[in-house]
Amino acid sequence: MPDLAFSADLPAPEILASALSDRLAAFRRIDWTAVTGSTNADLLARARAAAPGQKPWLLGAHQQESGRGRAGRPWKNRAGATLMFSCAFDVHLPVASLAALSPLAGMAACEGLRVLAGPGASRLGVKWPNDVQWREAKLAGVLVESVRNAGRPETGHTVVVGVGVNLRDAAELSLALQRPVADWTQVAAQSGAPGAEPADLVCAIASALHAAIGQAQELIADGFAARYARVDALAGRAVNVLDQGSVVHSGVAQGIDEQGRLRVATSSGTLPITVGEISIRQQA
Repeated sequence: MPDLAFSADLPAPEILASALSDRLAAFRRIDWTAVTGSTNADLLARARAAAPGQKPWLLGAHQQESGRGRAGRPWKNRAGATLMFSCAFDVHLPVASLAALSPLAGMAACEGLRVLAGPGASRLGVKWPNDVQWREAKLAGVLVESVRNAGRPETGHTVVVGVGVNLRDAAELSLALQRPVADWTQVAAQSGAPGAEPADLVCAIASALHAAIGQAQELIADGFAARYARVDALAGRAVNVLDQGSVVHSGVAQGIDEQGRLRVATSSGTLPITVGEISIRQQA
């Protein structure tokens, strides 16, 4: 029997950075710090001051004092209980295609975690656009932001993907947030996954992000919807689309289109959803 224990105690920042550098050869710069405001904000600021072509970068922190989730929500974290890091990539996509990177990043993060999850991997899925869920509970959040690179238009954009994975404290977070939250200790215990250390999780996700974003142009042209369908946690389910807490559409989720928009079949036709919160509707 494999050891299913998961060590949620993070190594010292310099030790973790060194371990990641040894394993993520494609990344040009890897740093890990004890405390920062926001790793996404740090990499966006660095990108504004750097010449393009020097990436990818990875920056992690044991604790983020100003960590953000989607729609500007604060990311609740406690040192040692949440794995938090951001990756920065140079991309050359039309501005209109940048929005597709949000569901693409969620898909990649889920694919990376599935590699580690063992026989129960299929119970990891993505709630559009990019929340990674274990069963019906949120395990990881993804935040995608971008800034135009300095210089000529052909220098493209820097895209920063922030990832937060709950390592433990799921019960406390579920109670505090009043919604189901999962952590990796549950995945390891319930999926039959072999033991995994924090560096394993970072490497799996960062490698998957690097590969998927490198393929973004080809995927958006053809194949994105089919690949996303393999991890889609909403397909065929009755959903509400919310805007500032109000229901604006109700229907049945039918996957995404090649631009990463959620397709919702409503009484007035199938709508492509670009923004909004998605909730599962309880059917009578």
